[in-house]
Amino acid sequence: MKVKLDEKIEPIFQEVIKRNPGEIEFHQAVREVLESLGPVLVKHPEFGHHKIIERICEPERQIIFRVPWQDDKGEVQINRGFRVEFNSALGPFKGGLRFHPTVYLGIIKFLGFEQIFKNALTGMPIGGGKGGSDFDPKGKSEEEVMRFCQSFMIELYRHLGEYTDVPAGDIGVGSREIGYMFGQYKRITNRYESGVLTGKGLDWGGSTVRTEATGYGTVYFVDEMLKMRGESFEGKVCLVSGAGNVAIYAIEKIHQLGGKVVACSDSNGVIYDPKGIDLPLVKQLKEVERRRIKHYAEHHKRAKYVPNGNIWEIPCQVAMPSATENEINGTDAEKLVKNGCTAVGEGANMPTTPEGIRVFLDAGIAYGPGKAANAGGVATSALEMQQNASRDAWSFEYTERRLAEIMKNIHKLCYEVTEEYGTPGNYVNGANIAGFIKVAKAMVALGLV
Repeated sequence: MKVKLDEKIEPIFQEVIKRNPGEIEFHQAVREVLESLGPVLVKHPEFGHHKIIERICEPERQIIFRVPWQDDKGEVQINRGFRVEFNSALGPFKGGLRFHPTVYLGIIKFLGFEQIFKNALTGMPIGGGKGGSDFDPKGKSEEEVMRFCQSFMIELYRHLGEYTDVPAGDIGVGSREIGYMFGQYKRITNRYESGVLTGKGLDWGGSTVRTEATGYGTVYFVDEMLKMRGESFEGKVCLVSGAGNVAIYAIEKIHQLGGKVVACSDSNGVIYDPKGIDLPLVKQLKEVERRRIKHYAEHHKRAKYVPNGNIWEIPCQVAMPSATENEINGTDAEKLVKNGCTAVGEGANMPTTPEGIRVFLDAGIAYGPGKAANAGGVATSALEMQQNASRDAWSFEYTERRLAEIMKNIHKLCYEVTEEYGTPGNYVNGANIAGFIKVAKAMVALGLV
């Protein structure tokens, strides 16, 4: 059952649906934030006067462009590129690029909208944006990926700049793709403007910990939630969906903190290892060999691979959805709670449906929504921007300390806001309200822009 929107906010949401038909993920992301904002308008009537909600739901700029490229057979292929520059009240637009066949405008807008509040929670001077393409790097040769990235940047470059818009990676975009795009940007502009893209390689302006940041940060956030309950990761059985950067480094940090991850997954199926996931093997399969997670079972006979399996049916105490949006539905959430799950931290963006969120909140478990729990990735991207601006390079240890401090502060801010607005421990309200208020105050201060 959906939460009823405040009577002042319901017409605003209906107008969002009307103005953005068919963009169901965007509608979901907007509603999830608006459900928290009724008490905010009571306490801050100036936000209503300045139409902040209406303005924050409308991107400052939406860019859609054609991306033609040639495959290895010499055949012309056509993809579509996107960049949604959503809100720059706090700083230049900041958010990743996603290359995946499911990408369309509604996906990019949902991600960009979430990014506004996530970036605000970090305390860093960055606005919210997102971009990508329906191009699928899977199964493509290195040369095909390079040609696509170069064609993509031929259009995108004119919209970027370290004081304007600074993209990073996301699903399908790692340091390889960032490298090809940065090389083309440098070639076109004749400038080594390293601060214009983040997620770069360590040899040419990248930040240590950036690869690990989202996964590490999500675990740090969950650890803070557990501490509020007098608990820790020590001895806890955990599930981490996905097998990309976020999942791999969430598993790594959980193991460092004493937890045991017994399952992970990819888009083809689930691997379950009751003795605990062999992380070096997962890294070898996914980062080096670029193979599927099913091959894990070839190395460990005790492990069970389930094609198209549901990882959330496995009993656990901590669940970390780190694959994609809407991967946990209401039924999955009920099963997790029934099987003893007491904490959920979202490494992916909006991985839980509204029904699933309601199950978690009603059960009183510690639930960390993505815009707070996985903010470590963009926070470390902002740290990379700082290093690029100062022509500096920081150690892994120093950067990780900064990341841990940022995640601790995000948790503290969200928790304090939940108490201030009468819903203690509801991190959904805490993240939505804290992020919104910071951006809203900046928008009021900047005038009608």
